[in-house]
Amino acid sequence: MGSIDDANGLPITWRDSSDTAKYEQARVGRVFNQRRPARYPIAVVEAENEDHIIGAVKLANELKCRVSVRSGGHSWAAWSVRDNAVIIGLAKWNYMSLDKEAGIITVSPSTTGRLANGYLAEHGLMFPGGHCPDVGLGGFLLQGGMGWNCKNWGWACENIVALDVVTADGKLIRVDDQQNSDLLFAAKGAGPGFPAVVTKFHLKVRKAYRMLHSTWIWPMAMYDEVMDWIVKLSPDYDDSAEIVAAAATDNDLNQLCINVHIVVWKETTEEGEKALALANNTRPKGFLKEFVNEPTSLKDEYINQAIANPQGHRYCADNAYVKNDVDVAAALKPAFTTLPHPKAFAIWFSMAPCSRRVLPDMALSMQTDHYFAMYTVWTDAKDDERCQLWNRSIMKDLAPLCEGAYLGDSDFQVRQTKFWTDNKAKRLMDIRRQRDPQGRICGYLDPDDKSSTEGLPNLDRWCVEVP
Repeated sequence: MGSIDDANGLPITWRDSSDTAKYEQARVGRVFNQRRPARYPIAVVEAENEDHIIGAVKLANELKCRVSVRSGGHSWAAWSVRDNAVIIGLAKWNYMSLDKEAGIITVSPSTTGRLANGYLAEHGLMFPGGHCPDVGLGGFLLQGGMGWNCKNWGWACENIVALDVVTADGKLIRVDDQQNSDLLFAAKGAGPGFPAVVTKFHLKVRKAYRMLHSTWIWPMAMYDEVMDWIVKLSPDYDDSAEIVAAAATDNDLNQLCINVHIVVWKETTEEGEKALALANNTRPKGFLKEFVNEPTSLKDEYINQAIANPQGHRYCADNAYVKNDVDVAAALKPAFTTLPHPKAFAIWFSMAPCSRRVLPDMALSMQTDHYFAMYTVWTDAKDDERCQLWNRSIMKDLAPLCEGAYLGDSDFQVRQTKFWTDNKAKRLMDIRRQRDPQGRICGYLDPDDKSSTEGLPNLDRWCVEVP
């Protein structure tokens, strides 16, 4: 279709005129999920600065095509890879600065939580970014951000003070509570439907505390006892504690196990041990492994998360907010006990007490006390159908017991549900239409990629056949 010369010097790779291998690397080389989509954008711009982002949006307007954005490339459904679009890749646009006095870090969207926290640690600070180390803050924050200690500190997107964005017509503007505040509302929960391209986030940071953890691994035969214990223990637990239960295959034990991992953030080791004491003293016996009051750090936690979410693998995922009045242990038992591959895992993430508060004025608006997600991970394409069918069959039975789902672990081409309350969904879709009436910015990747300015209907529906 073109060359770098007719795109005003943009660092661009064209589908129709570039080397095939170069185009394929630009198209999906940074897509985390090895289950790569058969979608082919017109071009990929590897932006190195804000001028490149502005230029790419203006180019899309000239070509009368769409724009998609890739910050970390970690969305399971590869939302950035779209037909009839110019991808703006942000991996080479690197910006990070700290106003320590104001407690504000400014980052480009491809900045990962690991990178930001490595920088902040030098100043005794932290940011509750994504748990996986290579997730870009861009997609993470726009989806809401279920970050570190979300059950007590709230959603990561609540820490967005301001944004710099390029609008659908190619203008760079500032967004905060005084100007363009509609986009601030949308930035906190719109996910891939945000109707602009973020170039910088300005984020409140937190003081970094000493971290300790207690972790137990039980045989899956003890699932009922363990889940009943941790679900009842969590809501009123110390407000420094992140609490997660997971089903995963332990490589040393070579068996599927039920794990509980509790991390606390405290000023001193003694305070951390006191916070962990309740769990340490009440945990069910019969565990296969136990780690009590052990020091940890975000660096160490990122290492463990990288092991659980390995690169070079095939993935599908789904999730739900389980209703507060449901027997959670019974509802999640089929998912936890029948994982289809040794690499797959499922989690229950405690969300109370923050799930019971009135949320700020932002698009993100769905939550319950219980977040569930399953990450089906495998290595061989021959297992694609089997693993995806397992994912769907589990969710088919579980969905009626749930309030809705989190955007970040969803695939709108497979299943749609409520991602926002009805009034917030309507307001968000109105903003999309007002800010981008031509649908220049790619929105939600639904079946046939046809949602455009209409967005998602915020209704429960399956988009594929489920046995």
